[in-house]
Amino acid sequence: MKIGIPRALAYYAYYPFIKTFFERLGLDVVVSDETTKEIMDKGVEDAITDACVPVKLFHGHVKNIKDRVDYVFVPRLVSVNNEATFCPKFLGLPDMLACSVTDFKNLLEVRIDLKKKRLRLFMLCMSAARSFRKGFFTAYNAYFKALYSFKNYTHQFLQGGIPPLGIVAQRKNLPIRLGVVGYPYMLYDPYLSLDLIKKLINMGAYVVTPEMVPEKDKLKQARKLKKTLFWTFSNNVVRTAYHFFEKRCVDGIIHITAFGCGPDFIVDKLMELEARSRNMPYLTITLDEQTGQEGLNTRLEAFVDMLKIKRAKKEAALA
Repeated sequence: MKIGIPRALAYYAYYPFIKTFFERLGLDVVVSDETTKEIMDKGVEDAITDACVPVKLFHGHVKNIKDRVDYVFVPRLVSVNNEATFCPKFLGLPDMLACSVTDFKNLLEVRIDLKKKRLRLFMLCMSAARSFRKGFFTAYNAYFKALYSFKNYTHQFLQGGIPPLGIVAQRKNLPIRLGVVGYPYMLYDPYLSLDLIKKLINMGAYVVTPEMVPEKDKLKQARKLKKTLFWTFSNNVVRTAYHFFEKRCVDGIIHITAFGCGPDFIVDKLMELEARSRNMPYLTITLDEQTGQEGLNTRLEAFVDMLKIKRAKKEAALA
């Protein structure tokens, strides 16, 4: 039996767990193709007009894979902790797809809500295994193998690698360090992000993303902020930025956001105001399906050059 995993949204945050779990159950896991213009265009055809670009892209990936598998896994992500939820596009994603994508009859929806329920993830995995007529011990083994795979994935980030892109951020002794913050599905899809991280590395920057900052450091910032935001990914981005502000461990911050993203409008303004008060160079890059390479390249080059000049002047003053 084949199960399809669309290469978008939750894929970039949780795919090692999802992929390993289904593989260990004995299913043939098929991931949709890497994002292309064709996949994007197919998603734009079916998604509602005012949806953000990641949601449009998810539609395209579903269309790319649905006819090649028995089921397409579409999680209804509600919460993974006790403090926040996911934005409405995650909560309503299965409904949007069922109404928008023509002849989509093999949707496999799993509601993931881990708030205030011990062992909830384990029980969800057991339930999913039973739906495929897998026994307890097979499911138990698959669950723990998936946990190990996910921990290894996060460890690779903490060691300075970026697993989805298969690259190393860069050596730590380079002239400038850049904090690049944003949601995983915006940062790590090379097509959607216009290969922004690789561009920065090629410009001579050491890149640090939210997944490369230890969770304990982000939790320290949570206690210092006036309010916890409603959205899981948003909290992760804001806390990472505030960690950069406090430790002064980067020369500047770039925020990657999707046009039309409601939560990101709040997140970006919070970080922009804090950056201004702390005199930290800050740049917002807003992406959608129409964003071009040349305009992005010009903005990135100007920002990186400004940081290099600033660093050179600082070093000269200390010499």
